[in-house]
Amino acid sequence: MKLSGMFLIASIVVCNFGFADDWPQFLGPDRNSTSAESDLLRSWPESGPEVMWKVAVGKGYGGPVIKDGQVYLLDRDDEVGETLRCFNLDDGEELWSYAYEAAGSVMFPGSRGVPTIDGDYVFTCGHNGDLHCIDLKTHKPAWKANVWTDFGGKPPSDGGGRRFGASEPGGFPIWAITQNPLVYGDLLIVASQAPEAGVVAYDKRTGDVKWKTPSLGYVGYVSPNIVKIDGNDHLVMVTPSTNPFQRSSPDENKRGKFIGFDPLTGEQLWEYDNWNCHISVAPAIDAGENHVLVVGGYELGATMVKIEKTDGKYFATEVFTTEEFGDQTKPPILHNGYFYAQYGTNNRRDGLVCMNMDGEIMWKTKRDPGFNKGSMILVDGLILATDGEKSLFLIEPDPAGFKALASAELLGEGGDSSGIAGRIGGRTQNWAPIALSDGKLLIRDHSQMICVKVAK
Repeated sequence: MKLSGMFLIASIVVCNFGFADDWPQFLGPDRNSTSAESDLLRSWPESGPEVMWKVAVGKGYGGPVIKDGQVYLLDRDDEVGETLRCFNLDDGEELWSYAYEAAGSVMFPGSRGVPTIDGDYVFTCGHNGDLHCIDLKTHKPAWKANVWTDFGGKPPSDGGGRRFGASEPGGFPIWAITQNPLVYGDLLIVASQAPEAGVVAYDKRTGDVKWKTPSLGYVGYVSPNIVKIDGNDHLVMVTPSTNPFQRSSPDENKRGKFIGFDPLTGEQLWEYDNWNCHISVAPAIDAGENHVLVVGGYELGATMVKIEKTDGKYFATEVFTTEEFGDQTKPPILHNGYFYAQYGTNNRRDGLVCMNMDGEIMWKTKRDPGFNKGSMILVDGLILATDGEKSLFLIEPDPAGFKALASAELLGEGGDSSGIAGRIGGRTQNWAPIALSDGKLLIRDHSQMICVKVAK
């Protein structure tokens, strides 16, 4: 199927996020890794862009968010618990913090979730499933819950998470809880993926459960996302196929799913049931014109589906599946009809990859340069990209070939070099989502968060 070259992706109208240059949630204002800021620097000195400040942080894969000149980060100490920390964007001064007990450790230790800011509240979902609504005026919880144990999941101390191998149903996920809360109107939506609930919608002010779905299958690490279908909002959740790290006897014939729900009621609207990715992480993205793209790592690629309505019912039809394009941790960027993703996996290093709307691969950087589980933002017609290790790149997106305008090594070795984390992830695991506001780019690795001036 031939699709048009350009798409205008509708903004996700989920809440009043504030100023245009805020970065109030996972993947930015519209949850699509895109910023409306301008005046991006087109070149850097040989030493790289100015590093305005640095602060020490704990290990983690959860990135910061920014609103009204303040930075929020969920930090973690496995022996104690988690701390929501608030910093001044201009100079990195820590303004306040809120801590709670949530001990426990998994492979690839550290924080997971990215906070979400809405009005006078910040929502966080932690390593153990602890969901908090923190009042930004009092710095205390307005309400709290647990997305895992409240719905039949076993705590970290009982049933999993600490090793490769099987765990019984309901055992704590091997890589902990990874959820980036989504605000939709008066609702706060997360994917519990517990035995008694798949996706859960809370009243964002009280914490009351407004709706929940049944269990959706195997446990993954995907956060829900909103796409436009026929001008209407659909909440899309992605579930994995057989997960050998969660089940002792996985069904080799079972596939994962893309499921569309009514975000106000939780009613299931459509389903695609042939997704082959045993550990899904990246959320679905709106590809325009009723198309939804989902990517995976682990050599299992990407699938595009089209959602159509017939006789009052929605149906999902596969447009293409490819093993040559994917991203292990984040959704791709869509720009002028082309997708850009970092396709580094355990067994392949395709680097930055460009794909058109029909699933045709335009180019791959492979290892020259290499990109592996880093983060990207589309801003002012350019891409800011971390490579998953030490470097930041300034890239001009072009389907004709890879065009790096500048690059700089800004980070040192700060990953977990022990055990399987070191064998798979290397000594530097700079995998957290980056954030941008007021020309200031925030990058977090396993030991520090830095603020880099990337605009005039």
